[in-house]
Amino acid sequence: MAVYYTLMSLHFLVVYVKSLMTENIFSLRILSMFAAPWIIILLSTTCYSLDNGLAKTPPMGWLSWERFRCNTDCVNDPDNCISEKLFQTMTDLVVADGYATAGYEYINIDDCWLEKHRGHDGKLLADHQRFPNGIRALSDYIHSRGLKFGIYEDYGNFTCAGYPGIIGYEQEDAFQFAEWNVDYVKLDGCYSLPHEMDLGYSKFGKLLNSTGKAMVYSCSWPVYQIYAGIQPNFSAVKTYCNLWRNFDDIQDSWTSVENIIDYYGNNQDLIAPNAGPGHWNDPDMLIIGNFGLSYEQAKTQFAIWSILAAPLLMSVDLRTIRPQFKRILQNRKIIAVDQDPLGIQGRRIYKHKGIEIWSKPIGPLYNNFYSYAIAFINRRSDGTPSDISVTLKELGLIHFYGYRVEDLYENVDYGVLYPNTKIKVKVNPSGVVMLKGEVQLPNEM
Repeated sequence: MAVYYTLMSLHFLVVYVKSLMTENIFSLRILSMFAAPWIIILLSTTCYSLDNGLAKTPPMGWLSWERFRCNTDCVNDPDNCISEKLFQTMTDLVVADGYATAGYEYINIDDCWLEKHRGHDGKLLADHQRFPNGIRALSDYIHSRGLKFGIYEDYGNFTCAGYPGIIGYEQEDAFQFAEWNVDYVKLDGCYSLPHEMDLGYSKFGKLLNSTGKAMVYSCSWPVYQIYAGIQPNFSAVKTYCNLWRNFDDIQDSWTSVENIIDYYGNNQDLIAPNAGPGHWNDPDMLIIGNFGLSYEQAKTQFAIWSILAAPLLMSVDLRTIRPQFKRILQNRKIIAVDQDPLGIQGRRIYKHKGIEIWSKPIGPLYNNFYSYAIAFINRRSDGTPSDISVTLKELGLIHFYGYRVEDLYENVDYGVLYPNTKIKVKVNPSGVVMLKGEVQLPNEM
């Protein structure tokens, strides 16, 4: 929740093309030169990252913020307040309902878990009414279920909701997190000075490492600097952080998802080269299964987040999620795209009159020819599906021996297709069709 309580008056100009076309058949001609940016991306993925051996693929798990916010009223709303009961319940459901076996492993607390003041010894205190057994007990509970535990703090005098921040207690808090057996630390940036973040965030990352307990380090460093008009030093960010926020907090709406998609597409030349094993751009939580997205829009968010090699952090009430949204979140073929070990962040390769195509190089790899995940998005709102027609070659799939193509949502196998083969997909309004093209070896012919 990097900017929910602060900086609300500052916004980026995002470009959203709303013009409509009367034709329903699009014949796309994607310039062959689009492959050049991929060369830059692939050369740029060799870089230094936080030396903790973690997040070699984007983290997956459950996070409380977007769905449950800062609900601390356990008297009138005991089932939905930020409390150990809520996190124990979600832990049990992640395991029992198959999310853990699909790859979701972190249970992450966000803001509002603290007492309003530190203890007499300067240590952080969990709210004694909502977390009566303390944070270490909750950590042990989550670990006993085979999952990992994440916690929230803020590089500032206070968290965004007004609880104690880490300023002046950096070393004590890092070691306290280690004592609590924390696996993941999200460090927000409210009530702090953006020009001091280069030093502060890097220092805390070193302190986490010095504890001897490996902890994923999630930073809000870049987004606060961007909002303050400071160009982040992404070389430093990816050296000291495992993941980081670049843009607005996600809200429970399709407009919010679209704004994030636009930001990552419009700024991909700056953003995408910074992603790779151990260091990831974070477009924020998955809101699939809440109130603001239709079924088609939920499929689109999941597809684009996987193309972006984004952390997959659900923020949804797992007690009430409908089966169709659960199936999206547990789609293992699309999760595999997100978790591809090459760790290349995908790019938007086509955008015209509401139609977008996004592409991500993935394994297997043969003679420097990548396999690809391709997402076709219909951003139009004229109420009828749009047909998109394009050859594999126009998508950059030029391997002579072809690609085995399948639809990752519909589980349709198109067989082996070749560079000059034209494929046609029908995409619903605000929806997506997601294909995988697996490069073929000569002996597979």
